[in-house]
Amino acid sequence: MRALLLCALALAAQAGQPRTFQVRGGAFVLDGAPVQIRSGEMHYPRVSPDQWRPRMRMMKAMGLNALCTYVFWNLHEPAPGRFDFSGGLDLEAYLHTAAEEGLMVLLRPGPYVCAEWEFGGLPAWLLAEPDLQVRTADPRFLAAARRYLEEVGRRVRGLQVTRGGPIVLVQAENEYGSFGKDEAYKAAILGMFRAAFEVPLYTSDGPDAALLAAGAMPGLPPAVNFGAGDDPSGAFEALAAFRPGTPAFCGEYWTGWFDHVGEAHHRVPPGPGAAGVAWMNARGVSYNLYMFHGGTTFGFMNGANWAGRYQPDVSSYDYDALLDEAGRPTAKYFAYREAIRGTLPAGAELPPVPAAPRTRAIPAFPFREAAPLEGLLGTPIAAERPRAQEALGQATGWTLYRHVPAAAARGVLEVKGLKDFALVRQGDRILGTLDRRLGQSCLDVVLEAGRPLDLLVENGGRINFSRELQNERKGLADVLLDGKALRGWDHHPLPMADLAGLRFRRGPVKGPAFHRAAFRLAAPCDTFLDVRGWGKGFVRVNGRNLGRFWDKGPQRALFCPASFLRAGLNEIVVFDLEDRGRRTMAGLPDPPDQP
Repeated sequence: MRALLLCALALAAQAGQPRTFQVRGGAFVLDGAPVQIRSGEMHYPRVSPDQWRPRMRMMKAMGLNALCTYVFWNLHEPAPGRFDFSGGLDLEAYLHTAAEEGLMVLLRPGPYVCAEWEFGGLPAWLLAEPDLQVRTADPRFLAAARRYLEEVGRRVRGLQVTRGGPIVLVQAENEYGSFGKDEAYKAAILGMFRAAFEVPLYTSDGPDAALLAAGAMPGLPPAVNFGAGDDPSGAFEALAAFRPGTPAFCGEYWTGWFDHVGEAHHRVPPGPGAAGVAWMNARGVSYNLYMFHGGTTFGFMNGANWAGRYQPDVSSYDYDALLDEAGRPTAKYFAYREAIRGTLPAGAELPPVPAAPRTRAIPAFPFREAAPLEGLLGTPIAAERPRAQEALGQATGWTLYRHVPAAAARGVLEVKGLKDFALVRQGDRILGTLDRRLGQSCLDVVLEAGRPLDLLVENGGRINFSRELQNERKGLADVLLDGKALRGWDHHPLPMADLAGLRFRRGPVKGPAFHRAAFRLAAPCDTFLDVRGWGKGFVRVNGRNLGRFWDKGPQRALFCPASFLRAGLNEIVVFDLEDRGRRTMAGLPDPPDQP
């Protein structure tokens, strides 16, 4: 174990010098010596860049020697062939920081990542072709994946351990055994990874023989994924039975769990997870704590699950992890740290725990200005039938579908293929809402002639797990009135990225609207913006999208990092689907208790 503690120091001391990392004799071998990987998962887009290093130092202080991260295709290639690795997406800077902190890196480029992330990290523009099948040998998907993996490989080439960098392992695909059995696809993807990366590759699946077999790739060591409270001995027995002689490696040890809209906040007690970590440490088993720090899924990047119904994730990715959403160590952090410390050799010590980041309250401030949604409507895209968001060139956000009835009518309005939430209005009159979560598709309506019928549809986040990935084209498929399809639609894509067209005025606004306020700070601070009393929408601070809110819970506050704020005047804009009369907001040092 002493050698394991010295591993980080050795990495820092030898940065820039080519090294060797191998899978040999049932072990991971660094420079000829067996090494136990004790990794923590943290995703760079979910953490403000100024906090990357402090969070990594928290990893080191509890005895971890490696950082694991996904790479998010949809962020890095927002349009075909146009790549973005700037600012908070600077993957190379993130990995350099890990190297400077003496951490090995496990890199997981996907192309599919799951991660409770919009479409599992796959770019929405793939779905502009209505019959394209993701994660298959569909040549269109393979061509796009190859371009992306080549770009990632080019950017991190010098950051592999073989060239003096921190990357020791790269994961090929992600839990493919839970998705499909397309051997041609796996062969093609494996070829791309071998061409792009020099360090050893591995796969990652559930601890089940069928899942391992479906996800495995020739010559790659498989890892097993399981959670706190599960029996680690059973998981590793399944791994050994499937691939005798492979390193015992838990690719994801789930420290907590994620939250869906309208459900309870997940809490996983520290004890069982800490016991599992102690069990793995005592046997020299390698593992990755998923998540060490979850952070925040900013903007509209939350994913969703499918369990016979649609289950969108909240913006908070607190995950009940070892660090909370603001990066503060929890009781679970200290329990896991003690489990690691208890397996150290005599005389070995862990680094001291750094001071926890501070959060602060912001006094309540009023919203005195509002602007109607109509200010964002530009030239419409006309079509006979409703088009999906992807066909409109839109990845996330809202879309307004508008039809003008030629005659007055009364009947049942049926919306087919709704994904995911619709506010139905005619003029200022709200006809109702439809929620995919609840399986809703029909409304009894009375329509006036010549007045626009509006369906404001929200993309609530594409499903990120299961075969339902193939069916996640957003918006509407068709709209019927008493069984007869309505034809003649105007489409207004509303990605909500540019709000320059809004014209704010003092006083309330009916219907979907943007509400604006300003507040002053002596100095920037981390805080949680209290969204209790608001309805359904999102919050932007100084032009940065903090994420979604919905009064269904369980999330009741949005984390705002200090880096999004500034000394002096700050602007906040809240989009709310309907006026709830809420006119104030405040910053809290902690999120309110969650159900």
